[in-house]
Amino acid sequence: MEGFLGSLSLGALLALPWLFEFWAMQHQLPPEGDWSTWVVMGGRGAGKTRAGAEWVRSQVEGPTPEAPGACRRVALVAATLDQAREIMIEGESGLIACTPPDRRPKWIATRRMLVWPNGAEARIFSAADPESLRGPQFDCAWSDELAKWKKGRETWDMLQFGLRLGETPRHVVTTTPRVNPLLEDILKDAHTVQTAAPTRANPHLARSFLRVIEESYRGTFLGQQEIEGEMCDAIPGALWTRAGLGGMRSEAPELTRIVVAVDPPVTGGKSADACGIVVAGVQADGPPRDWRAWVLEDASVTGAHPSVWAAAAVAAARRWNADRVVAEVNQGGDLVENILRQVDPLLPYRAVRAARGKVARAEPVAALYEQGRVRHAGIFAALEAEMCALGPEGYSGRGSPDRVDALVWAITDLMIVPAGSYQAPRLRAL
Repeated sequence: MEGFLGSLSLGALLALPWLFEFWAMQHQLPPEGDWSTWVVMGGRGAGKTRAGAEWVRSQVEGPTPEAPGACRRVALVAATLDQAREIMIEGESGLIACTPPDRRPKWIATRRMLVWPNGAEARIFSAADPESLRGPQFDCAWSDELAKWKKGRETWDMLQFGLRLGETPRHVVTTTPRVNPLLEDILKDAHTVQTAAPTRANPHLARSFLRVIEESYRGTFLGQQEIEGEMCDAIPGALWTRAGLGGMRSEAPELTRIVVAVDPPVTGGKSADACGIVVAGVQADGPPRDWRAWVLEDASVTGAHPSVWAAAAVAAARRWNADRVVAEVNQGGDLVENILRQVDPLLPYRAVRAARGKVARAEPVAALYEQGRVRHAGIFAALEAEMCALGPEGYSGRGSPDRVDALVWAITDLMIVPAGSYQAPRLRAL
């Protein structure tokens, strides 16, 4: 190494720290080939952010500071605008820190834009506001920590429509692997390539840090995800698993009763949690042990005003000719019923109130699944992702499991409550 460095000119020595290809670890370099999306997965501190920043640099920079590069319009998408700015732009491994002084872009806060000396521009977007991606167009994009995006599917779809400039628009995704249906779909795509590495792959991390986290989390679910950088199929002790749900699908027969269960958010608007709306029905022939239920639809809505989710719930009830709507009222009280009745004054309705925690309420429903007595009449990706993220310690996903809550209320109303009051017919004496 000393001989190599001694052979370099002063200019080459000064440029060397900025030549990422010389210093990069293998998983930080884009794979060769004709790909559209490159997913960089890894443990904490594995160098994912640096890989994303350096890839964007390679796309926008030309041979000189003023010369154009391959791309001129970049989308930078994170879970929030603050995270996009603080991590992707101003962070220690962000775009500004990784760029040599003569090419360093300028951050224009009022426009949420980064501008390079050659005129290339990068705009930041929040995954909590997918509609902000409607209209702009780009020739490359960098998405950070996609697995924790609150409105991942909507944001991803809007971004794909905007990646339409240039001959081969490309996209890099840097993320810690988490159970996430959107990430799973991206990885399955034929035009996606992937690199991955554990935390220990980064030689620049403190040895004491590595020792502490490995001693504390080795062999655990969190360690597999956050240190090894590996996608986990399910959390330990999860009430549901993907494999189990995969074997519980069938077409629904003629049903005895159908209900629409609603788990309304505390607040309304774009930043609100989803409103869980699940339609389910039961075939209640004979004693309760013979009853079978089917989940028919996940009609949940996200970021909706109360009038919007109420309309969605009523529409689902009408669509399935439901016997009634069941709604949790812990947060909204009588207001929930009032909102629903503004849409349909004659709506058959029952209020339910949670007296136990989410896991305790869900366990009897999960037991019915284990017995093969609840099936899905289709694939409900978002609902099933929430189901598989509910374990003994609570919900490991982002936000609140609103879809699961609605599912639990539906199956409870259809099977558990009626079974508790069921009386077998008495035999008549001859």
